[in-house]
Amino acid sequence: MGDIEAPDVRQPSHSVLQSVLPSREWASSRKGMLLIAEVSVSFIDFVCFAASTAAAFVTVPLLEFLAALFLLFAYSTKFSERFKGFLWPLMDFMRCVTAAIIYFIISIIAVSKYVDSSSKAAGVFGFIATIAFALDFYLIFNELANFLKQGGETTEEPSRQQDVDDFSDSDSD
Repeated sequence: MGDIEAPDVRQPSHSVLQSVLPSREWASSRKGMLLIAEVSVSFIDFVCFAASTAAAFVTVPLLEFLAALFLLFAYSTKFSERFKGFLWPLMDFMRCVTAAIIYFIISIIAVSKYVDSSSKAAGVFGFIATIAFALDFYLIFNELANFLKQGGETTEEPSRQQDVDDFSDSDSD
């Protein structure tokens, strides 16, 4: 019976919630703070639209909340690194651009057309969400532009180019 050791009870157990929540380092990064802000403002905007007479616009904050929550999960748990086939920065960029435009439009409508205070609050939080999403797509755009200015080179590109050069040299012999 000496083969089986008793587990040490004093070791801290990691709960499922701790494994899903983003790490403190990632949450304090620029991208982490932006995604947390997008999730928070989208949820508040969803609640405001649900309580207002402008309830027809409740779909947009709900979808943006779910999309931002998914990307928060994907980036914080490194889920995005496991699926290299998706173009994560481009998908995130398109999400932010469409969210900023749609939030801006529905916020203008909510503030100008509806008179109840919940609609006005939803419009104000929609403008805040517009700023958060616009800032995010601006930063993503700058990162993508810098990547393209560098020629889009990664560590795989030179080795592939060398393989192609070696292949073309052997064909000319």
